[in-house]
Amino acid sequence: MTTHKVVSDQDWLAAHSAHLQEEKQLTRQRDALSEKRRQLPWRHVAQDYRFHDASGPVRLSELFEDRSQLVIKHFMFGPDWTEGCVGCSFEADHIGGALLHLLHHDVSFAAISRAPFDRLEAFRRRMGWPFRWLSSAGSAFNRDFHVSFDAKDIVEGKVFYNYAWQPFVCEELSGFSVFYRDPQGEIFHTFSAYGRGAEELLGTYVLLDMTPNGRNETGPQHNLTDWVRLHDRYDSGDGVAPDGRPMPAPGCCHEQEQRR
Repeated sequence: MTTHKVVSDQDWLAAHSAHLQEEKQLTRQRDALSEKRRQLPWRHVAQDYRFHDASGPVRLSELFEDRSQLVIKHFMFGPDWTEGCVGCSFEADHIGGALLHLLHHDVSFAAISRAPFDRLEAFRRRMGWPFRWLSSAGSAFNRDFHVSFDAKDIVEGKVFYNYAWQPFVCEELSGFSVFYRDPQGEIFHTFSAYGRGAEELLGTYVLLDMTPNGRNETGPQHNLTDWVRLHDRYDSGDGVAPDGRPMPAPGCCHEQEQRR
């Protein structure tokens, strides 16, 4: 039998009604915070960064297509990586359902990583993701937005990430950045979210938070790396490194492919 508290229907309704009032308060607070976010100052983006995809060079301004707003996913996939970050992949699995609605509501979307485009495209096709994914190889974009780090970016074991100096963990970190293009074609950086800042887009977590066991991230990292895997590698025995990179099960063909 369960050891959790079990009560009468009347007491159950009273407890859940009280909890609903707290949820409503949080919803109103979230709405107010979202409004404050929209009122935050912007900064002008003077450089029309250049990326690469199958068609060749693509400028930041071109990613807007015919829309005024652009969301970029800073996807952890370093120049020498063979697969993308598991956490970023977990986020990407949630984008497909929203993408069509974003595109019909004046918002373009793209992922950007430092790995060569061919490697990004192969992984995107393997995962079945529908969004654009471009390479920023040779561009300062990732460093300028504090999601990729070279040796000179590390100061006393720390890098500038999520609006503060943080201990260096990995040369690639995740995030989202939002841009606006005005009718004159000027581009502005309006907002960026890093770390858990965009966690609300993870519908899996929303559902897990409703369940009795919650997220059930019990270690060793006490985060999604404890259980999330690339969606085609569940039941494979794969693990996840603390920096989010996939760790193939020892001796498997997948591990041998990564070593090539």
